Amino acid sequence: MEALEAIKSVKSVSKYKPDPVPEQKVQAVMNAARFANSADNLQPWKFIVVSDEDTKRKLAGACTNAKHMADAPLVVVACARLDEAVAMIGGYMNSYPLDLGIALANVTVAATSEGLGTSWIFAFNEEKVKSFLKIPADARVVGLTPLGIPAAYAPPAGRKHISEILSYNTYE
Repeated sequence: MEALEAIKSVKSVSKYKPDPVPEQKVQAVMNAARFANSADNLQPWKFIVVSDEDTKRKLAGACTNAKHMADAPLVVVACARLDEAVAMIGGYMNSYPLDLGIALANVTVAATSEGLGTSWIFAFNEEKVKSFLKIPADARVVGLTPLGIPAAYAPPAGRKHISEILSYNTYE
């Protein structure tokens, strides 16, 4: 699947088939995260792929509106390594939210191109997630996504017209 076609094909999955995800596809999807751009190319991330059923249930319980997550064969947890992120970009923020956002976008597009699906989860109790996965204090959990073969999709989200999001030379 071509990149633009994969980007246009991304849909949020609401239900997953129980079929296991072949390791080759997991590696392809996570390799796409590895190639994401990051500030100063520091790549301040660590991804945990969770397959353990009990841990997936616990993770789902630590998230808001994520019951479907436990039914996916895998859950990817995206963590920022604070010691490797650029401390200040734009004069006001750390680079890790942007760095991990780009990496997760790559995961989403790569999953789609591999015939898999995702559904970003950003409402979670970070302390619980960290305790379940033994994530150290100097790392932050940025997001989670189930990963598997789609069985159903969330209702399609509309997209703004390009004229609403694009301007030239000045912010109009």
